Amino acid sequence: MDFLDQDIEEYARLFSSPETEVMKELNRETHLQKLQPRMLSGHLQGNFLKMISQMIRPQHILEIGTFTGYSALALASGLKENGKLTTLEFNEEHESIARKYFTKAGLDDKIEMIIGKASDLIPTLNTPWDLVFIDADKINYSLYYDLVFDAVPSGGWIIADNVLWSGKVLMNDKELDDDTLAIKAFNKKVNEDPRVENMILPFRDGLLLIRKL
Repeated sequence: MDFLDQDIEEYARLFSSPETEVMKELNRETHLQKLQPRMLSGHLQGNFLKMISQMIRPQHILEIGTFTGYSALALASGLKENGKLTTLEFNEEHESIARKYFTKAGLDDKIEMIIGKASDLIPTLNTPWDLVFIDADKINYSLYYDLVFDAVPSGGWIIADNVLWSGKVLMNDKELDDDTLAIKAFNKKVNEDPRVENMILPFRDGLLLIRKL
């Protein structure tokens, strides 16, 4: 995931708005409590998601993959006054930390967390999504894209994380694991979809920005 020179990344952090105290505390607790803390969006990516959400001013956000709730807090900051973020998480072990920090941030009324399998849950959510953030099991990215697409209005946004997958997308297909093959197939699927315009931002582990036409 280290595509940027570490000194450049540190400089970028120094000259970017700081984390809120709640997000800083969540960042710290995630690194202390979780075996894979790198799954957390972190300071710079959190700032990016926050600013995207504040530019779009969404009424409804869907997040697929909560982890400990850092990206949900970032995205929820841009919601309209009566807006709502729905976040789906398969692993119930992450629920207590996420809910703890949703409460600390005073966002209980704006964030709904649902535990379960996203592919089962998404079809039950009868909501138009102004912004969708996909950051879950990589093998199902294409499925999630298909499941949410019709619920995203023209001009709506889908953002997918980890689309460079630590640079493994550049390797020969014969050398790749199933997750990397799925990410490559997803990137190709989106790039060939005439219903959208898209770009990969080579930032952190790669963010794919998708706007529905």
